[in-house]
Amino acid sequence: MTNPTDAPSLDAWAGKIFSSGWTTSKGGTEPVIEKATGAVLGSSGVGSAEDVRIAASAAHDAQQAWSAWTGPARGNVLRELSRLILVHGDWIEEQLVRETGSIRLKAQWEVGVVAREILEAASLGSQPYGVLNATAEPGRTSVARRIPVGVVGIITPWNSPFILAARAIGPALAVGNTVILKPDIQTPFVGGFIFAHLLELAGLPKGVFHVLPGAAETGAAIVAEPLINMISFTGSTKVGRQIGSVAGGMLKRVSLELGGNNPFIVLEDADIEAAASAGAWGAFFHQGQICLTAGRHIVHESVADRYAEALVRHARALVVGDPVDPAVQIGPIVNERQATNVDRIVRETLAKGGKLVAGGARNGLFFEPTVITGVTPGMAAFDEEIFGPVAPITTFSSDEQAIALANVSEYGLVAAVVSPDLARAQRIADALHSGVVHINDQTVLHEVYGPIGGVGSSGNGFAHSTLTNADQFTEWQWVTTRTAVPAYPF
Repeated sequence: MTNPTDAPSLDAWAGKIFSSGWTTSKGGTEPVIEKATGAVLGSSGVGSAEDVRIAASAAHDAQQAWSAWTGPARGNVLRELSRLILVHGDWIEEQLVRETGSIRLKAQWEVGVVAREILEAASLGSQPYGVLNATAEPGRTSVARRIPVGVVGIITPWNSPFILAARAIGPALAVGNTVILKPDIQTPFVGGFIFAHLLELAGLPKGVFHVLPGAAETGAAIVAEPLINMISFTGSTKVGRQIGSVAGGMLKRVSLELGGNNPFIVLEDADIEAAASAGAWGAFFHQGQICLTAGRHIVHESVADRYAEALVRHARALVVGDPVDPAVQIGPIVNERQATNVDRIVRETLAKGGKLVAGGARNGLFFEPTVITGVTPGMAAFDEEIFGPVAPITTFSSDEQAIALANVSEYGLVAAVVSPDLARAQRIADALHSGVVHINDQTVLHEVYGPIGGVGSSGNGFAHSTLTNADQFTEWQWVTTRTAVPAYPF
């Protein structure tokens, strides 16, 4: 059991990185800011290129011994991590609220999901990891088995840092890899250091797991480091392309989950009140700062006015403010740059003919839930990933037009179709260029059991889930055995 001395401490982590223990970084320090108030929560070390080299060397040296642990033994460490996450759930929730601007409901959900993610990952070490192949040669045994990739570099964003780190950390460690995690420098505590702290308590050996917070320079050093064998990245499409280019040239495995501009399609036979409720959740949850956000509401023209009216009611009812207050439903945008970009997209869309029917006002980092009608391709709110609490509504007159509007985007992360006619909804879903499709639900769904990954500019075909994680973080090895060397004609 844990005791009070095991509690996480921002003071103990101040100015540090975690690399074979808590150490002073060579890249300086950065303050960590409470998003809603601007208060300084603490400070984090910044991983330098030298820190990356040191961590990669230690992780490389530790990997063989860690992979030699039995799979069930590795799983025991992760099961203890899952338990500790729940033990310290209140602290983690509070930190998610302050460090990421999350409302309490999202923070509670995220803690529960992460505990489940880690628990499911723990079971990977107990699963079969190879097959006995057929062979044409008598006396030969032929086996194909999955082996660890080696050292995995995990680069995560600021919006859901706890869950997006956990879904890669758990399976990567479970199958015998060592890990270097780079959380965003804006969210280093709940996105990184909490895992280091709890994995130490869970009994993870030294050198197996490292946390180097940082910005672009730290990430670039991780991608370019020769001793790091794989990069798992969640973030923007622009940065994903850069990572893919560098890592591809080094023949590294790269798993990319990138941006999304996700269509939420409402057919004319939908229950409009239910559709608007789902659409509001998909558009406004966590201030729209989720890659799965419903970014384009594509609504049949015959019900578009009713849908907009219902969506406006939901938008105007939401409480905006400091998420420390449990009554608040919409917290702050993460930083000034992002808030300015959301405002730009709204203003440019209105200038091109979009009609503002709810919200649109900005107060510092707080942005009102916003609904814009009359949005068409060529407007910023249709073409760009907004990453703010904005719901653009575009109308269509036929199923073919709805499909075309959904597929015109370069992105292909998630889509949703709302209709009681399941056969019709499925036909539309089958035509959508998307890694995930939900029928009669909204877009912001996450389960460890269902593969989440994008196509097009939203990813490179890898997906996170219990179905895919073992393959993602291992590679095939073919092994043959004979009792004696056979005679050959040479």
